[in-house]
Amino acid sequence: MARAFGIINFAGNHIQVEGMQAYRPVGSFSFLGRYRVIDFQISNMSNSGIDHMQVYIRRKPQSLTAHLGTGRHYNINSKRGRLQILYAELGTGFTIYNNDIAAYMENMEYIEKEHYPYVIIAPSYMIYTANYSELLQNHIDSGADITLLYHSVDTAKEYFLNCFTLNLNRQKGLLSIDQNHGNAKNRNIFMDTYIMKKELFIELVHKAKKTSSMYTLADIVNASCDELDIRGVSHRGYFASITDFKSYYDANISLIDFKTAQNLFDDEWPIYTRTNDSCPTQYFDTADVKNSVVSNGCLIEGTIENSIIGRGCVIKKGAVIKNSVILPAATISEDVHIENHVVDKHAKVIHAKDLTADPEKPGYIRRGDTL
Repeated sequence: MARAFGIINFAGNHIQVEGMQAYRPVGSFSFLGRYRVIDFQISNMSNSGIDHMQVYIRRKPQSLTAHLGTGRHYNINSKRGRLQILYAELGTGFTIYNNDIAAYMENMEYIEKEHYPYVIIAPSYMIYTANYSELLQNHIDSGADITLLYHSVDTAKEYFLNCFTLNLNRQKGLLSIDQNHGNAKNRNIFMDTYIMKKELFIELVHKAKKTSSMYTLADIVNASCDELDIRGVSHRGYFASITDFKSYYDANISLIDFKTAQNLFDDEWPIYTRTNDSCPTQYFDTADVKNSVVSNGCLIEGTIENSIIGRGCVIKKGAVIKNSVILPAATISEDVHIENHVVDKHAKVIHAKDLTADPEKPGYIRRGDTL
């Protein structure tokens, strides 16, 4: 059992996924047809022996609350474990006041009640696997005040533009936390993951609140570089950040490739999610499916290529789906051609016969809409 409790924080104001985020928080987004984005962080903590977790939500809580439930499907210890859903009540908009520090201040009594000496804070909008138990031990052994997780990339000019970066010295000590402005290809992308003592975390939250109502946890950590021993630790393996609509589309499509998926999924490190006891997918004689991920409970009569199909979708005869992400319970009618799109849950494409978008600007069909 780890000596830490976990906090899974909501996406900040710099994260806005056009279209989809109007219906649910990023952590509740369907991913690869059967998961939710938040499943990866909760599974990381559960697999690491962390059985006390706090999940913070600030807007559109219905779908995420229903998905998380009591947390039993995440293999959290049934006697000692607890998955606590906490809300930020300063309003539902993307205002400068509705930030993570404000949420922590509102729920400080629950943070103070946790009897673990350390806290691990992870984001709800990033997808990766990490052994937090090992990271915690490395943090303790290093003697650092704060450990930050980062992922080195050579594509920072085109991607991760809404993310923050870590400027580190040769000893991996933090010099600053900066916004990625796309002016260099090699960057250390900050994974919004912190490890520190609970007392220090509480102290930083109060200090941030006193300094400025606009301050986030990243801001106060950045301002404390000269006072505290803050170090970065490099992450290896698959990493995706859902910071805008294109990054959500790209992350789904990238994992169709089996070799890429092997960098994320491991039999020894299961990703838990809420189960769905639907029937296996039925493939009819007219079905033609290539290089795709198809979830259970679907009825497939048409052609699917290089796409993600969520649970309970209906793909009628003559329909063609290419390079697209179809969320659960969507219906694609006869002779409809969809390419480079995200089709949201319960949408029905019946009358529109040709929906083709630029792969660099994927199209979006709204939740529950009929075209």
